[in-house]
Amino acid sequence: MSLILAAAALCASPSVHDGDTIRCGAERVRIANIDAPELPGSSKCKGRVPPWAWCDFEAGAASRDALRSLVAGRRVMIERQGVDAYGRTLARVYVGGMDAGDWLVGKGLARPWR
Repeated sequence: MSLILAAAALCASPSVHDGDTIRCGAERVRIANIDAPELPGSSKCKGRVPPWAWCDFEAGAASRDALRSLVAGRRVMIERQGVDAYGRTLARVYVGGMDAGDWLVGKGLARPWR
């Protein structure tokens, strides 16, 4: 039972960093099932850009803003799945029972990610 509790958490007041990353208190949470466009200043979009990088800054801002609107004033369920290379929690994120990653992909504001 404790493993289930550790894997899932309710976040009462999430904040949005970008289209695929939120914060719940001090915990940075990367939405596990999507990749959203980068924001201006992203190190991924400087110099030699990797082929997988999505460096459309206007789309990045739209994705971030949509996620902000989705979570505004709502509690978010975080279903933890691991930790990424940057130390962020990888998790499925649910808002009102809806998968936030799937919602962003459906709106064309993110793409599916392994």
